[in-house]
Amino acid sequence: MDNQYNYYNPENSQNTYQNLNQPEHTGREKKSKKRMPKAIAVIGLAVLFGVVSSATFLTSNILGSKILGLDTSSSKSEARTATPVTDSLSKSTSVVTSDVSSIVENVMPSVVSITNLSVQQVQNFFGGTQQYETQSAGTGIIISQTDDELLIVTNNHVIQSSETLTVTFVDESSAEAHVKGSNPEHDVAVIAVRKDEIPAETMKNIAVATLGDSTQLKVGEPAIAIGNALGYGQSVTTGVISAVDRKTAAKDQSTGETITQAVGMIQTDAAINEGNSGGALLNVNGEVIGINSSKLSGSTVEGMGYAIPISDVADIIDGLMNQKTKYKVAEGSQGYLGIRGFDVEGAQRYHMPMGVYVYETIEGGAADRAGITKGNIITAINESGVDGMTALQKELTYYAAGETVTLTIQIPENNGEYTEKSVKVTLGEQEPVQ
Repeated sequence: MDNQYNYYNPENSQNTYQNLNQPEHTGREKKSKKRMPKAIAVIGLAVLFGVVSSATFLTSNILGSKILGLDTSSSKSEARTATPVTDSLSKSTSVVTSDVSSIVENVMPSVVSITNLSVQQVQNFFGGTQQYETQSAGTGIIISQTDDELLIVTNNHVIQSSETLTVTFVDESSAEAHVKGSNPEHDVAVIAVRKDEIPAETMKNIAVATLGDSTQLKVGEPAIAIGNALGYGQSVTTGVISAVDRKTAAKDQSTGETITQAVGMIQTDAAINEGNSGGALLNVNGEVIGINSSKLSGSTVEGMGYAIPISDVADIIDGLMNQKTKYKVAEGSQGYLGIRGFDVEGAQRYHMPMGVYVYETIEGGAADRAGITKGNIITAINESGVDGMTALQKELTYYAAGETVTLTIQIPENNGEYTEKSVKVTLGEQEPVQ
């Protein structure tokens, strides 16, 4: 561009054509004289265009470099300013990693598979009932141990109606488990395995889980789910905490009634399938922050799993752990209450406690002697919740005639409210057939 400026310098043009004004020039020269101003004008315009376009080009270059960050000195300056941000990002992302193998390796020995063998009654074509065995799969978490037992937390619906519970440990060895206590309302239960029934080598391989604080969860933080998905054995899925304190509803397996969960649930997009129930939802420290409970499924729903926040049920779990382990009493020796009752259907809709509604007590029977009357609702026996007749009958199989139990009952008041009361009942012998 500098050469162009020199080539079209107006001063040089004047020096070249300064003698054209002399009178001795011929007509031909005069004719040239008339055309020369046009040439000069063209040259001047060309010079002006060159200057303007060059200035525009240089200005665009400078602005473009500044805006797009193409300027070298500016890049150096920006690189220096970005250093603290890069450090900050490194600190954050160093915690969040797709490789969770070390966490899983530490926690997996505390997670067990649970197989529930139960007996179901179905009505046959002729109006009678027929029994058949069913098998279902779930998961549990080893949360404590005593001198004699390993204590495992799971969902109530995993162990509901069980005839036999089998626990399988990380090394694939198995042992029979027994119920300590359950809480249907919060869908949690604690079962126990006797240590003397566990091989010594297995005891070396298993571990007790560390419980975290679910009240400190933040939406978006990583989540890891471990469980016996579809009954195939332990597997791992990862995701994030999608939401906290979600109010969800589930269908009761025995009554078919839709029940709203008693606590707000943790929502995660970590895959949770059948068999994962009772398993562990972990944070990045490998701490149990939730008990996987259910999965909302359907053709238009994906990535919505739920877990019970561990901090919301910690006190309930402690209470269940301290209960006496239940062993079935021989059928002829089992104790009886002496009541007739039915499930409280639509309990939430009618603002009634969930349990067994007593519509009749047998005169002179155990319940009658204890002061239980028609209209009372039985909600627990020895602090294990009962949500219907099936659950109550199941609990009674653990107690012999003559044994004293504590029933939790709800007594109706005139204003439609219920007052809770604990009543000691000495169980009677088998009811006479009427």
